[in-house]
Amino acid sequence: MNSAKQAYRALCESEPSIPVFSKAWWLDAAAGPENWDVVVVEQDGQIVASLPYVIKRVLGITLLTQPSLTQTLGPWLKPTSMKYMKLLSWQKEAMQALIDQLPPFSHYVQQWHYSHTNWLPFYWKGFSQTTRYTFVINDLSDLSKVYAGFSSAKRSEIRKAEKSIRIEYDIAAKDFYENHRASLKRQGRDICYSFALFQKLYDAAYRNDSGRTIAGYDGDGNLHAALFIVWDPGSAYGLVSTIDPRYRGSGAPSLLIREMIRHVAPFTKKFDFEGSMSEELARSYRQFNTQKQPYFLISKTPSKLYATAKFLRSVLRTA
Repeated sequence: MNSAKQAYRALCESEPSIPVFSKAWWLDAAAGPENWDVVVVEQDGQIVASLPYVIKRVLGITLLTQPSLTQTLGPWLKPTSMKYMKLLSWQKEAMQALIDQLPPFSHYVQQWHYSHTNWLPFYWKGFSQTTRYTFVINDLSDLSKVYAGFSSAKRSEIRKAEKSIRIEYDIAAKDFYENHRASLKRQGRDICYSFALFQKLYDAAYRNDSGRTIAGYDGDGNLHAALFIVWDPGSAYGLVSTIDPRYRGSGAPSLLIREMIRHVAPFTKKFDFEGSMSEELARSYRQFNTQKQPYFLISKTPSKLYATAKFLRSVLRTA
């Protein structure tokens, strides 16, 4: 293991501002310890900037990206109280130093955490940006205020569910996964991640006190909905949700979200419903009095061969 990766592992153990998806333990579980690396910038012997990435090699093509079930990756910059003008200069130097250390690649693509609003140094190095959106409850410090902000429809769903739904925390990874797979199959869809991957993330999140499952059952033992939530000191994230379409009207999903917000509020600041460009999901998330939060998808494709292959795939998908 190289010295930068060792130092980054140590940093992840002590630095609360590093998002859960960028933690070394998360990347070990999501990608495998040998399949990710990191570049860092140090000042006075301390890491002040980092950029972890997953390495994929296919037919001589090198991709720098992020793992499945990992909402964001990208750069981390040490929090600082610098004045704005000096901060911008420092960010430019730090991010360009990160870029210069990246290994040669055919294609880079990562979704950045929404806390990073300055991608200009990457633009100057030839990268491109696409804006995406997630939906966030920005302050969990006053739960009565949070609940009062829910739409009347969501509050009605929760009251309905409270009468018939039994809440259970910490359902087994296998039970969660099989319910999600079966629920998607009933809608004519396939699950997009393996049980092996889910088990690794489940175990790692529990081991690091950074995640829990929650589920809602009726009186006959039918599982209506379940959530897998992960968190760091800055935010909780709705990583995976499963809703059985046979019980969609029970109100269980809204009840579980309310209960999970109650659970995470003492040790995190926000609740992120996870990025989605789906119109239906956006409509639902807005009813929890969320704020639409932009985040960046940053990419660069130096390989003309890979760029051509990407273009041809996009044409075939739309043909």
